[in-house]
Amino acid sequence: MGIFDIFKSKEPHYDSTNIQVKDLDVGFVFEYDLSTWEVQAIYEYDWGDNYFTREFKVSNGTLVRYLSIEEDDELEITLTQKVKIRAIDENLTETLHLRQEPPKKITYQDVVYYLESEAPGYFHDIAKGDSWEEFRCWNFEDNNGDHVLCIEQWGEKEFEASVGISVKEFEISNILPVK
Repeated sequence: MGIFDIFKSKEPHYDSTNIQVKDLDVGFVFEYDLSTWEVQAIYEYDWGDNYFTREFKVSNGTLVRYLSIEEDDELEITLTQKVKIRAIDENLTETLHLRQEPPKKITYQDVVYYLESEAPGYFHDIAKGDSWEEFRCWNFEDNNGDHVLCIEQWGEKEFEASVGISVKEFEISNILPVK
């Protein structure tokens, strides 16, 4: 059974005495950066070769962020927010559309990001059943891997961007399930 197969069962998929980030589900709350966040939605990504990642739409009542977890050799967690792609570079969408290739380096809000990976994949909102959308993703990181930037292409001309930070698992605490 894979890490994400447990979300499909009716039994609690977690040890109630030791709930971890990878156990999050809709309605769960947790503490991060002196604020309480609630999971509002879960998205799943299929990267091929039976490799899946999860993203949680979370809100603290004022802000909406996206908490992504990837379990490769170790648990990698990022917390991002959507940004207008033209705020990153006013010509970026045209460059991506015409060349179908991202720049190797992007500077946004005084942080220099370097292209780390490019991947085609499939996305779906867990709450909306099993309909998957195809997309393409370019991931960028700063030199330390502390800051992340992601550009996604949906269809031929639709692009989205998000920026954020890498988070250590211990920074997320007091995880509580739905009552």
